[in-house]
Amino acid sequence: MFSTRFVSAAAVACLMVMAAPVPAVLAQAPARAAAAAGEPLTIVTKAGPKRFNVEVMRDDAGRSRGLMFRRHMAADHGMLFDFEREEPVTMWMKNTYLPLDMVFIRPDGTISRIAADTEPLSTAIIPSGSPVSAVLELNAGTTAKLGIQPGDRIEHPLFKAR
Repeated sequence: MFSTRFVSAAAVACLMVMAAPVPAVLAQAPARAAAAAGEPLTIVTKAGPKRFNVEVMRDDAGRSRGLMFRRHMAADHGMLFDFEREEPVTMWMKNTYLPLDMVFIRPDGTISRIAADTEPLSTAIIPSGSPVSAVLELNAGTTAKLGIQPGDRIEHPLFKAR
């Protein structure tokens, strides 16, 4: 026969074991939130600066995943793909539900080409058209709405380092 005292002690021990990982998870939450918050990026247009908050994909795994499977992106957010060198690149929209504008960027930060309103879930290849070092993905229609054009300049630490 178990005493109430034993059952209570056992219940408390179980709760303590179950609760032990929770502080570690909670400690990681601010780091994940900071990563999701992204980095500031400005596009200097003829009509003035346009500011965005971008996630930066700096490795093969991040570049491969990109915005796949996401269903929403805030209007002032984007994703910046760092290819680490200047070369022709190709993109596609496989498993990407959001229609996007793709902004192809030279190493000096100037926009070389824009592929507007790309088709979601498509495996069609979207070429840079010339050697670039980065691609910025924004919600479809953003470049037209804000007057972003080839020749405009991107301000982000990625382009100051090159």
